[in-house]
Amino acid sequence: MAPPRHRDRGFSRRIQYGLFFGYVAAAMGVVAGFALVLIARFDPAAFEGIKGLALDVTTPVTKLTRPIVRGGGSLADDIGGYFGAVSENKRLHAELADAQRGLIQARVLAFENARLRRTLKLVGDRSVPIVAARIVGSDLTGTRRFVTLAAGSADGVAPGQPVRAADGLVGRITEVGSHAARVVLVSDGGSAVPLRVVRTGEPALGEGRGDGAMEIHSTLVGGPGFRRGDLLVTSGVGGVYPPDLPVAVVTGTSGEIATARPLAEPAKLDFAIVLPQAPAPPPVAPPQGHRS
Repeated sequence: MAPPRHRDRGFSRRIQYGLFFGYVAAAMGVVAGFALVLIARFDPAAFEGIKGLALDVTTPVTKLTRPIVRGGGSLADDIGGYFGAVSENKRLHAELADAQRGLIQARVLAFENARLRRTLKLVGDRSVPIVAARIVGSDLTGTRRFVTLAAGSADGVAPGQPVRAADGLVGRITEVGSHAARVVLVSDGGSAVPLRVVRTGEPALGEGRGDGAMEIHSTLVGGPGFRRGDLLVTSGVGGVYPPDLPVAVVTGTSGEIATARPLAEPAKLDFAIVLPQAPAPPPVAPPQGHRS
C-alpha cells in the first residue's frame, strides 16, 4: 500500500529546504572566499586585520581544547609508561633472581674453598695422613654415635686409627670394609679420650655421653679445675690419638666434672682425614735388683 500523499510532500519539502540552504551556504562560502582573495590582493592591511580577528575568535576555542589534547597525549604517555614499567619491572626481577642465584653459588664455592684450604693446612701441618675421604653416612640414634667413611682397607684404613676434621678430632676407626669404614665419634656413649686442658695443662679424661656432648673428668687430684670456655686437646696418652689434636670446649662445670661440646660437629662434617695411629710408648724396663 502506497504511503499517504501529505507525507510524500512533507518529506520532499524537507529535502528541498535542505538542498536550498546547502546551496546558499556554499554560494556564500564561495563569495566570502572570493572576497577574501580580492581583499588580500588589493588591501593587504585589511586582510591582516581580518586574520587577526579570526585569531582572536579562535583563541578561546584553542584554549578550551588544548588541555583536552594535552591530556590525551599525557594519558597516552602514561599508558605507554605503565606498560613500559611493567616490562622493565619483569626484566629487573629476572636479573635480580639471576644475581641471587649467582651470589648463592659464589658463597657455596667460597665455603668449599675455605674448607679445602683448612684440610690442606691440616695435611701440611701433621704427618702424612692415611687418606682423606668423604663422610657418606651417620648413625646418631640412642647413645651410639657413628659415621661412615668412604674409604676402607683398600685405601690403607685399619681399625684403631684416629679420624679428624678441620675443626678437631672426630673419633677413631672401629670397623673396616674394602671401601668403607665405621668411625665411632668422641661423643659416643662408649668412647673415652685422654685429654689435656690447654689453659692449665691439667690431664683429664673425656667420655662420650651419647647425646652429642662429652663429660670431662679431671685425673689430677686437687688440680686447678675447669672453666667455661677451656679448650681441650688430646694428650697422646694411650697411644691411640696423636697429641695436641683439638677435641672440645668446656660448656659447663660442676666441681671436678665438666660438660664439653665437641668441636667437630657430625651434622656439619663432609670430609675427614684418617691419621696413622700414634706409636705406643716404649715399655719401661723394671729396675734390676742388686745381688747380695
